[in-house]
Amino acid sequence: MDSYKLSVSWNFFLYSFCSYKLVVSSAEPRKVSSPTISNIQGWLPGLKGEGDTEQLPTIAIVANYDTFGAAPALSVGSDSNGSGVVALLEIARLFSRLYSNPKTRGKYNLLFGLTSGGPYNYNGTSKWLRSFDQRVRESIDYAICLNSVGSWSNDLWMHVSKPPENPYIKQIFEDFSDISKEMGVSVGIKHKKINVSNPRVAWEHEQFSRFRVTALTLSEMSSPPEFLESTGGLHDTRESTDADSVIRTVRLVSESLARHIYRLKGRNIDVFAENSSLAINPHYIQSWLDLLSRTPRVAPFLQKNDPFIAALKNELSEHTADVHVQNDALDGMFTFYDATKATLNVYQVASVTFDLLFLLVLGSYLIVLFCFLVITTRGVDDLINIFRRPPSRKLKGA
Repeated sequence: MDSYKLSVSWNFFLYSFCSYKLVVSSAEPRKVSSPTISNIQGWLPGLKGEGDTEQLPTIAIVANYDTFGAAPALSVGSDSNGSGVVALLEIARLFSRLYSNPKTRGKYNLLFGLTSGGPYNYNGTSKWLRSFDQRVRESIDYAICLNSVGSWSNDLWMHVSKPPENPYIKQIFEDFSDISKEMGVSVGIKHKKINVSNPRVAWEHEQFSRFRVTALTLSEMSSPPEFLESTGGLHDTRESTDADSVIRTVRLVSESLARHIYRLKGRNIDVFAENSSLAINPHYIQSWLDLLSRTPRVAPFLQKNDPFIAALKNELSEHTADVHVQNDALDGMFTFYDATKATLNVYQVASVTFDLLFLLVLGSYLIVLFCFLVITTRGVDDLINIFRRPPSRKLKGA
């Protein structure tokens, strides 16, 4: 027992005088000269009537897929905005089944867009819209942007730039409200004007509004986050995603779209009812949430041929047509360096105080040992003579 106490006391003594040395074994990071962003889009073309030469109206469903963090390899964030991405893919899957049959194909084009550069002022969305032909932009009746829809309980918010009295906005909100009442949830509306003189936007739909396209953002957040406040830090922390919340969002958006496209307003018809061939697939949603919750996706570090972008493109290709990836340069806002992973080694080392104390103890031990050896071999008188001051020269001359 005594030896155990002595060991613990000695270990505690050593630990008290120890410090840590951090060593990162990696090459010198190099500046990324021209970081790129990739937007992915796919179409579900509507059905034109015989002799109809006019372009069909379009409804766009959009979600940005990238995250932000000072440590890119840790920036996963399944709810920032992985939940919106998963909801978009499931909506595309559901409507692809409807549009695969000419009898149930609607007279609306559906445009699905997975945009990049979301944390960087939705830079990818702006470039994506600029790439559209003017006729395509003019054909968009409205766009629904999905942003963080994976952890809401009973309240969801519809953020708009146009006044709620706008006919399109009023119609969309009424469609959402009708479905939400049937689901037992609440959808509120938040109106925020765009400051044209300020290039910063708070929501993705504001980039659409700058191109005079009616748009809204559906989000669990009631107010826009401060710049990069809730979307990143050292690592993206928004990982808590509930599959049930994503399922509710998919049902809300899909049913409201279906009633609008097929003119079912006022009729209590569940197009995507459970146990039907058009039912929402929870396993599909959960599997994609699992993937996004462990996949870092900071835009400047996703190359054009990155497996994650390829996976999104392939999945969208399964459900839509004319899928293509638009690659563009990310406008300068930050400076990025290419080192995203490194091994951190932590060494426990003795402090300077410990070194001095150890030197003092060692010196005292050597002196005592020396004195002991002299006494035992030559006597006390010789030991005294060693430490006695020699007589001065003046005394010797006398």
